[in-house]
Amino acid sequence: MSSQRNHDGLVLVGTRTPYEVRKFPTISPEGDEIMVNVKWTASTPLDLHQADGGLLVEHPMRTGSTGAGIVVECGPGVKHFKVGQRVFGYAHQKPAWKTHQEYSTAPEWVWGQIPERFSMEQAVTLPENLVTAFNTISTDLKLPTPWPKPEGYVPPRANEHILIWGAASSVGQLTIQVLRYYGYKHIVATASSKHHAHIKEIGASEVYDYKSPTVVGDLLKSAQGRETPAFPLIVDCIGSQQGTLAAISKVAQSGSTVAVMLPVIVKHASDESAPEYSLDASTAVEWAPGVNVAGVRTHFYWRNDLFREKLQTEIMPTLLEQGIVKPNRYRIVEDKTLLERAEKALNAMREGASGEKVIWRVSNE
Repeated sequence: MSSQRNHDGLVLVGTRTPYEVRKFPTISPEGDEIMVNVKWTASTPLDLHQADGGLLVEHPMRTGSTGAGIVVECGPGVKHFKVGQRVFGYAHQKPAWKTHQEYSTAPEWVWGQIPERFSMEQAVTLPENLVTAFNTISTDLKLPTPWPKPEGYVPPRANEHILIWGAASSVGQLTIQVLRYYGYKHIVATASSKHHAHIKEIGASEVYDYKSPTVVGDLLKSAQGRETPAFPLIVDCIGSQQGTLAAISKVAQSGSTVAVMLPVIVKHASDESAPEYSLDASTAVEWAPGVNVAGVRTHFYWRNDLFREKLQTEIMPTLLEQGIVKPNRYRIVEDKTLLERAEKALNAMREGASGEKVIWRVSNE
């Protein structure tokens, strides 16, 4: 494929302004890179933070971090893929890798082969959230994620209670499933009541309604008789100063580790004003002395050698194929053009997409 060929890609040109579609060079792969014709992508909370709040954006910026498509060309050093294979992945670090464009050229370690029995629509619901789940568990909760998992593996802290706040989110669901796979026995979750049955089905032992005015008291009451802290490990899958952290700070006790998805939303966007963010979860609310607060930074997962080498090429496809993790529920956004689909998907994120991924087609080829 000629390196002079161009393709369409989505671009942010300003904060709280519509996307634009621009032409970019279609770059032939070198070394261990593959070129993927991106068929499907997903809109994420980060897309919303970047579009409405300008979070960590230098305009103009190509967008998109998760995709599914077909390999159309391989570099000479590629070991895992061949032309024609269906792949899914979390590719975000460089403009050429981005997935809100028709062709992504990126190293093979950011992709995995889609198991035969799954569609690209199902597969695209997983990558960035599964990577986030592993990174949160390993980097922020300091729990081991050995691969391959040894036969009869019993993890350290297997009997401690782990609280997942916002468990119906995509990352919440996958965090529960990964923890269950590694043998953690007491996964406690919060979610709106309509999601309770599903959250229990995928591995939570108890689920509480985060909308309940008594949720903090209910959680602490459930822990009566246990040694403190009541919840040694806590994951906030939402990262909202008032929406989640205000309550979590009343549950966390000395000795608790709280992993918070960044950014912390200090002020939500409205029609009249832009959102406000903080990248320091430790100062977002008042924590009890002795609480360890960690801000989850998924973009740096590749610093873990195991994750860089195997998380997407091997672990992700294997867990999906074996039914250890399940595709998230999803909503397909349809329209005539790339730009129209992208804008409609972003609006769906603004309105709230509880318990489901918002996915849409990139390339019609």
